[in-house]
Amino acid sequence: MDVTDVFEPLQATDPAEVAGYRLAARLGAGGMGRVYLSHTEDSRAVAVKVVRPELADDPDFRKRFGREIRAARRVRGAYTAELIDADAEDAPPWLATLYVPGPSLTQAVARRGPLPVPVLLLLMAGMAEALEAIHAEGIVHRDLKPSNVLLAADGPRVIDFGIALAVDGTSYTTTGHPIGTPSYMAPEQASGEGATAASDVFALAQTAAFAALGKPLYGDGPGVYVLYRIIHSEPDLTLLPEPLRPLFARCLAADPAERPAPAEIVEWCRERLGAGADADGAHAVWREISGPEATVPAPVPDSTPVRPDPWAAPPPAPAERGARRRRVALVSAVGVVSALLVLGLAWRAMGPMGGGAHRADASASAAPSSGARKTTPESARSSSAGRVADALTAPSTSPSPREPKAEPYTPVMVTAKRSVNLANPFEGVNGKQGDIRFSCKTPGCELTSDTSVFVLMYGKPGATLDDCRLFLDHSKMRSLPLAAVASGSEICVKNASGDIALYVIVTKSTAMPEVAFVTGDMTVWRNAA
Repeated sequence: MDVTDVFEPLQATDPAEVAGYRLAARLGAGGMGRVYLSHTEDSRAVAVKVVRPELADDPDFRKRFGREIRAARRVRGAYTAELIDADAEDAPPWLATLYVPGPSLTQAVARRGPLPVPVLLLLMAGMAEALEAIHAEGIVHRDLKPSNVLLAADGPRVIDFGIALAVDGTSYTTTGHPIGTPSYMAPEQASGEGATAASDVFALAQTAAFAALGKPLYGDGPGVYVLYRIIHSEPDLTLLPEPLRPLFARCLAADPAERPAPAEIVEWCRERLGAGADADGAHAVWREISGPEATVPAPVPDSTPVRPDPWAAPPPAPAERGARRRRVALVSAVGVVSALLVLGLAWRAMGPMGGGAHRADASASAAPSSGARKTTPESARSSSAGRVADALTAPSTSPSPREPKAEPYTPVMVTAKRSVNLANPFEGVNGKQGDIRFSCKTPGCELTSDTSVFVLMYGKPGATLDDCRLFLDHSKMRSLPLAAVASGSEICVKNASGDIALYVIVTKSTAMPEVAFVTGDMTVWRNAA
């Protein structure tokens, strides 16, 4: 396996270390945050997961995260990725698990195609044994799916158990939104009733069905339609390998009480492997599917300097420092007067931004405002000239002494029948009301409002509260066409109460107006205008 298929180099915006773990490479990203490769003091490879800033700023998330960490520390199973270190109170919170050298089930199926029956038996037995260990500690996974199953040379490893609850939280469930990934939910999850250990068994069967078919058992498409099929239709077991259909039928029972316990699944699979008398051959196929282990980058030496804060300007070279001293001696008097003038203009420019434009100036002391998502220095520089020009014509206001706290909501769906209020984005309202409405009366559809204004942010991603403030101050747009919007597009919204939201599009489906919708991640700042 080529190292470039697994490990990505660190970028300028990545930290060099987290809580003493020196980072060697990027491994990917998920719902909780970004994942990095590091090593313990005895050179064991670990995956370090760093929490997203908007989650880290949420005290309720920290409590849930700490609770899940304490439970996960107790899980010890041959088919789980052991949690070895974590801190829910650090800034940002993080956790470290043993690194599993192998692809995810998603990657393996994409590379090789559907798996043969002997390997499916090994997969289901391994996942079931992992669930035994997880459930024994009172944890429900809630989000078992192909990307959360890693394929090591000696069997599968189930990861991220319990994290779904920490990320989404109880507020997510109380508004009728299920926790998990639609294609791999149980009917009781999909209907918002909550998840139990039996729900994990249903997800195990769906994950194994993906491995057998190369696609989700309940089909693809918008999540709302997949959930409808899971709740209201029976799975087509004729698509699955005939020898495994009796087990799939039990695991996919609509009634959770009729599903087998993980221990029963382990025993059933082992009996079939033994009856075939070719377990060794199955393991050989397993090793072929998991592929050769990637060459893990070496630990970063302690002597390697930690990169400075990417927001800080680099120190001047010695020759440059000498030239600066000479210039200061020649122009000090004029410089004082000019500096006062520039400071006056800058203060006027920063008023409506709460100091945000200062970040775009590459100043050595600049830092992002509390609760705002960071942009890269490059993106700030690329847009700083236009934003400062706009700011010079803006009315002067005093900066707020305390920045409002960022409140994350994900996912947030808007349809013609379901509008959104910034007061509670998870609680949909009648499509003719709300701060953000959705309409397909025009080609490509649009977001509309009687009470809110919109701005579509252009350029590199990473808009902050200050960016939204600046552009919303001048916006009178109450309808935003979606023709130019794609996944990752950022939309700033301000309602009549002065709440500001950043809506980052995840999915846009407008090809069929009668069932069109958008979903996205939303961050809300209260009374931020």
